[in-house]
Amino acid sequence: MVSVHMTPVPRGTVMAYRDDGVLSRAMGNLVAGQLPPLPPALVGIFVTGVLLMVGVAGADGLAVFAPAVALLLAGPGSSHPHDGRLDWLVPPILRLTEYGFVASVGFAHGVPPWLIFLLLGAMAFHHYDVVYRVRQRVYPPPWLATAGLGWDGRMLLIALGGLAGQVTLVFVLLALYLWGFFGWESVTCWVAAPRSGVDAADLGAHD
Repeated sequence: MVSVHMTPVPRGTVMAYRDDGVLSRAMGNLVAGQLPPLPPALVGIFVTGVLLMVGVAGADGLAVFAPAVALLLAGPGSSHPHDGRLDWLVPPILRLTEYGFVASVGFAHGVPPWLIFLLLGAMAFHHYDVVYRVRQRVYPPPWLATAGLGWDGRMLLIALGGLAGQVTLVFVLLALYLWGFFGWESVTCWVAAPRSGVDAADLGAHD
């Protein structure tokens, strides 16, 4: 029977939902889990929201990086176990801010709506897949968020496209890459996951 190496259970399952990239995790390592994750995430979404409302997403210069840099305030909280009463709010905050940034930059720079939704669909597919995996105790491997660029990497890449005046091209390349990578990784993971009656019962007992 085909088997798959299961990732060890994280310190807190909420952490698996964050989808942090290399930069965010590095910032978290600097504070060694001592910073609560919710306050900086709230500050990040507030500042990012204000910047998007004043039209920064449509800027052609370095200003387009401002929303992504603002959300990086949530980075240092990535190493915290997320065991606070309201820490479950952090992943939805990150998702809402990332999706809002992607849509705002896309529409502001004239990207075709179907392409914007194609890119958002790839990210939403990945995030739903991770949520379902965690419920079934099939935890995503540590390298998945790295290869998927993380919310921080994707936002910075799109901001770079705005700086270079190539937003549509970046959307095309990123959508193709994310759909191809996340789709392939998800299929191979679930094909290799335990499917015997005993294993399925064990997974259900822990859900």
